[in-house]
Parts: sequence; structure tokens; C-alpha cells
Amino acid sequence: MLYRLLPFLTWLPLAKKSWKDDLIAGITGTIIVIPQAVAFAMIAGLPPVYGFYTAMITPIIAALFGSSYHLISGPTTAISIVVFATISKFVDPTNDIETYVSLTLVLTFMAGIIQLAMGLAKMGKLVNFVSHSVIIGFTAGAGILIGFKQLKHVFGIDVPQGSSFYDIIKHIVSNISETNWNVFAVALGTMVIAIIVREFIKPLSRYYMLIAMVLGSVLAIILGGESNGIETVGKIPSNLPPFRIPEFNLTNLRNLSGGAFTLALLGLIEAVAISRSIALSSHQRIDANQEFKGQGLSNIIASFFSSYMGSGSFTRSGVNYQAGAKTPMSAIFAAFFLMLVLLLFSNYAAYLPKAAMGGIILLVGYNLIDFHHIKQVVKSSGREIIVLGTTLFGTLFFELETALFLGIALSLFFYLERTAKPNIAILGSSKTHRFINVVRDSGIKMCPQLKIVRIDGSIYFGALEVVDDFFNTLYDKEDPKHVLIIANGINFIDLAGATWLTHEVLKWQERGGGIYFSGLKIVSQQILKKGGFRNEIGEENFYDDKKDAIHAIYKKLDMEVCKECTSRIFYECDD
Repeated sequence: MLYRLLPFLTWLPLAKKSWKDDLIAGITGTIIVIPQAVAFAMIAGLPPVYGFYTAMITPIIAALFGSSYHLISGPTTAISIVVFATISKFVDPTNDIETYVSLTLVLTFMAGIIQLAMGLAKMGKLVNFVSHSVIIGFTAGAGILIGFKQLKHVFGIDVPQGSSFYDIIKHIVSNISETNWNVFAVALGTMVIAIIVREFIKPLSRYYMLIAMVLGSVLAIILGGESNGIETVGKIPSNLPPFRIPEFNLTNLRNLSGGAFTLALLGLIEAVAISRSIALSSHQRIDANQEFKGQGLSNIIASFFSSYMGSGSFTRSGVNYQAGAKTPMSAIFAAFFLMLVLLLFSNYAAYLPKAAMGGIILLVGYNLIDFHHIKQVVKSSGREIIVLGTTLFGTLFFELETALFLGIALSLFFYLERTAKPNIAILGSSKTHRFINVVRDSGIKMCPQLKIVRIDGSIYFGALEVVDDFFNTLYDKEDPKHVLIIANGINFIDLAGATWLTHEVLKWQERGGGIYFSGLKIVSQQILKKGGFRNEIGEENFYDDKKDAIHAIYKKLDMEVCKECTSRIFYECDD
């Protein structure tokens, strides 16, 4: 119980050994988050300082109470966009920034409460519907998107804020002649240094990002810095997040409820999707329910410290993992270093060149594209290619949440399509009395009075059309009186399936025959028992194994027909 309430107790012992790796990853993460915090806050319609507040408070709480060792929470692009879309319906930030901030804090608190409630209700299984292909596609798409959004810093070309993937390409291509070659040299130089250190200087490879950022900054100074158009992060505020109670009232709660629910879902999907995508490489087991709780608590507590809605960040989480982080302590280090930077070194941090940062993030974006798993998907399944491709291109051309929902919807559609077509096989037997699918051997014989059918799949509302068509054909055209269903492969039966089964059994019984079941799983019988369907069908029609079922059904066959039968497929036929 203590470890469930305080999950950080599970990894704190590990941090005693790995604190140096976590420290380096934390420093690297601090450098990366500084310009992002400014940009994301502005996207959300907030003053830049609120981006820093979110980057300080949210990751600490999420690290302490989440499950992923590498997820870094804080301000994100998608969350910032949704925050602006939700709050701007009620308040224009340019006219009344105080009210706008106040509503943002209430929205953050509400979304956090929803996330925490979902975690306590153990709704983490919802993320199981996010398939492997969705995560790979979403990760690859996000990697490409992250990279292209950095091109303005790589080429030194001013790209309009909020431009789409297509608009970025169009703008860069149209204005390529305006490239600032000093900026490009810093970005390219930083990226090349990072690759050289990572690939060829093994003792320093885990520090390649930090080394590249420092040397990239030196290169920017050599090339003339801002005097030659090499922009820096600029002036950074130097105060810590103040405590502030959100203004709760019924009007605010009612107006913001829809947006809070959307943000809560989007934040959870982002956080768990990022955690799982990194877990593909780190091989860590992710507890989705705990992640829900961690995200919820982080937003609830952050809302009292002037922070707006946060979630898992693809960029910072990718940097964190690639920088060698071993435990969530890296996220805590990053948050505390950000506080120190703001308090003590803001004047120095302000000279960090955006081009150097752009080169590093461009490399991170490339590393997020899992070429190995993409090739596996392409080779294995056409349906999975569609899911992966839709999610990937949706990430590039639509909102991130739209891409995720499209991928999830397609995954569910293909899953339902498969489960809606259970495999139904008619079994026959050879002289050895071994029952196999009749389509596998043309010499297999069948009993003219008893059809033996194996159903592999569930009998539920989505599969009833296929199962009903099969039994109608059997009833009308082949005219056997008895059917034995080998039910070991039936995973579950829902209410619609139980109702149909009862009706079908009674229909066959009215004709003087019957339908019987062998090996039906206990879990598959729950609805049949609780709903009284098993009693309607008849307890005597359920058997534990095939031999007992055939022995009992054989006594009900017409012996006159048996005398003329040449199949003789049952042991009883030889008596």
C-alpha cells in the first residue's frame, strides 16, 4: 500500500547509483526547455513566465507519482493550443490577461481532477486500445513535425507562428534564398558535433547533447553572435512560481467542463503514448493507471502555483532518454536547475543560440523515427500499415489529438472487423477418429445426422450476423438434426449472443434435434448462467469434453439411418 501511495519509493534506491547520469540528463533538459517554455506559453495565450512555472512544478510531481522513468511533463504544443482554444471563447487575453490567467488555472485544476479520478477508477486499460502501430506512427510523425518546426532556427528564416507542416515546407522553400548562413553553420555544426561525440567518442557519448550545445554556443560567438543574426533565447524572468488559489465558481466550472475533459483525455493519451514509445527502447513496464494518477496530481498541484495544463513532452522526454537518464530523478534535476537558472544565471542562459538548440532538436526528432519497427509493420500486415500511415500523416497534417484518435479509431475498426468474423469450421473424422477441419482433407468423412462445428472467436453483437448466417445455411440446406459446438475457442458471450444462442437452440429442438456444447469456458458461461439462458437451453446440453458429448448425443440419433451409414466416424459406430 505504501508503494502504491508513494511510487517514487520504488526507484529512489536506483537513483543512488545513477544520480550522475540523471544529473547530466537534467542539465541537458534544462537547456532544452528554456526556449520551449517561452514558445508554448505564448501559444497558450499566456505571458512567457507561465511556461517556466509549468516547466518547474509539473515535472516534479509527475516524476514522483508517475510510472515512467523517462517521461518529462510540462508545457506542450498540443495542450497549449487546446488551452487557448478553450479559454479564448470566454476571454480575450490581449484585453484581460488577469481573467484569462485565472480561468486557465481553473481549467488546469479541473483537468487534473478528471485525470486523477480516471486513475483511481483504474481506467488505464483504455490505453490498451492504442495499438503498437499507432504509437510507432505517432512517434515518427511527432519526430518529423518536431524537426520541421526547428527549420526556422536552422535556416534563420522567419516562419509565421503556428504554421502547419505544409506551410512550414512551403515557406522554407519559397524563402530559401534568405537563409542566414551563419545561423545555418551554427545549427549544422552543433548537429555534426553531437553525432561525432555520440558515434566516435565513446567515453563522452552519453554527454553528446550537452557538449554539442556548449560548443555550438562557442561557435555562435566566433561567428559574430547576434550581430550576424544568430538569435538567442533572450531575457529570462528571474522569479519562482507564486502560490495562487484558482477562482472556483459554478460559472467557471460549467463553462470550462467540456474543455477540461478534452484536455484531460488528450494529456493522458499523450503522456502514456510517449511513455510507451520510449518503453519500446528502454524495455520498462508502464503502469497506465499510475501514470494517470501522476498526471492528474501534477496538474492539480501545479494549478495552485500559477502553472497551466501540462502533459508529457515528446521532445524533452526523447532528449532525457537519449541523454542517458536512468530514473525520474532527471526530471526533478531539470526542474531545480531551471529554478537556479532563473534565479542565478538568467543573464548567461539568455545567450543560448536558438540555432544550436534547433540542431539538437532536429537530431532528436530524427531519432524518434523507429525505422526498425516501421519495417516490421510494413512486412507484417496491410491493416497495420494503414493504421501506422494514417497516424503518422495525421500527426503531420492535423492536430496531434486528431491523429491519435484517428489511429485509435482505425485500430478498433480493424479489431472489430476481425472479431466480427469468427472462424467457424465443420469437423470430420478419419478412420483414426481424429477430428479435423473438412477443408484440409477431401477424404474426411462426416456423420449425416450430427454436424460437429468448431467456433474460434467470441459470440457477441458484432459477430452475430456471420454466426447466424452459418447456422441458417446449416439448418436450411444441409438438414442435420443435431449440432455439436466445440466451444473451447469461444472467448466470451455477451447478452445479444446469449439471446441468439437460446433462440437458435430452441429452434433446432422444435425440429426434433438440438444444439450441444463441449468445453465451453467458465468465463464464457457467465452471462448464460446469470441471465438464466443456460436453464432455457438445458443443463443437459453442456458437456465438459467432446467424448462425453458424442457418447450422449449418439443415443439420440436415428438408428435406422445409422444402419445405412458408411461413415462410421465415432467409436460408438463400431459397437
